[in-house]
Amino acid sequence: MKKEIIRKFAALAACFAVCAGTSCGKVERPDDKENVTVSGNDSATADASATTADGSSENQSELLTIPITTDENTSQAATSAGTEELPVSGQPAEDTSSYTASGGDSPQTTSGAAVPSQTVTGTGSSQTASGTASGSQVTDISLTFYEVTLPVGASKMPMVTMSPSTAENKDEIWTSSDEKIATVDSLGNIKAVGEGICIITVKSADNPAVSASVQVTVEAAKEPAVADGVTYIEGILIANKTYALPASYNPGGLTNECYSAFMNLVSGAAADNINIYCSSGFRSYESQQYIYNNYVAMDGQAKADTYSARPGHSEHQTGLAIDCNIIDDSFTGTPEAIWLENNCHKYGFIIRYPRNKDHITGYKYEPWHIRYLGVEKATAVYNSGLCLEEYLGITSQYTY
Repeated sequence: MKKEIIRKFAALAACFAVCAGTSCGKVERPDDKENVTVSGNDSATADASATTADGSSENQSELLTIPITTDENTSQAATSAGTEELPVSGQPAEDTSSYTASGGDSPQTTSGAAVPSQTVTGTGSSQTASGTASGSQVTDISLTFYEVTLPVGASKMPMVTMSPSTAENKDEIWTSSDEKIATVDSLGNIKAVGEGICIITVKSADNPAVSASVQVTVEAAKEPAVADGVTYIEGILIANKTYALPASYNPGGLTNECYSAFMNLVSGAAADNINIYCSSGFRSYESQQYIYNNYVAMDGQAKADTYSARPGHSEHQTGLAIDCNIIDDSFTGTPEAIWLENNCHKYGFIIRYPRNKDHITGYKYEPWHIRYLGVEKATAVYNSGLCLEEYLGITSQYTY
């Protein structure tokens, strides 16, 4: 045992001799035998047992920090328990976080520098550094609606919010409990197929245990009623690409009910410091024919059909439609357009060709085009989030 102690001290003395000729600086052994950290090169620690004057050994736990020449990316340390590390520079040592290594490079600690908490499990393993947000799973899904009633042929899509916002994978998995009643695509667009009730479910692809559901009730499509060549569904006069008006249909201008409602709308907007005015109201069959033909000559029929109705298919011929303010895309996003979108239903109107519904209505987004339905029906359509075709379960497609 004594020979082993003498051998250790000899090794330690040799190391101190080496240190004296290196850039690590002078090493002083404090009287209190606390851990000494040598600033500069990488360091290692070792236990030493003191030998008393009478030659007996006294096993004292003492931490010495000795410089070791190693690979520049690697340092080695063996630390005995019950000791405290002090930097040689005399500056107070900053707290250092724990470092757990299981394979891979060992940590390097320099005087006065804090090491962030890390977990390393060999090469390519995950690392979480102090102050760096780590990925997380989806823990909750919320929808803009959880119940919906649709006529056969109609469709509607709920908006999905996944939480937390820091979740890395927010992919959705949609399924229907009965595709004979309603189907759903990968984006969550629900389409009514047949009468009945089914459940549409969305799950987190990242965490399938998290889900949300919509109860879908599908009713029979509304049967159109035709009188004098004019089509009505649920009492609503229809003029679109599927349903035409006869050339003889001519109310002579805006209907009294529509005109009165529009004046109320103008007054309501003025109270909110919004100026709304009529730029185009009623158009006869002949007027629409002239306008449409000019657009075809200018842009071709295919493009003209995206923004102008063929004669007999224009809502303006009903006396129930109004184009407000600026009749072009520059109206989009203006305070007046925003006010109309949020408030016109309160006066009995709807935005007839809403955003992202052109594949259903047959026309591009027109924030200036409002259609009178009456307050009750307009509010119902507005609250449904559907365009009129979806709400009534009808199409809008030319057959010629």
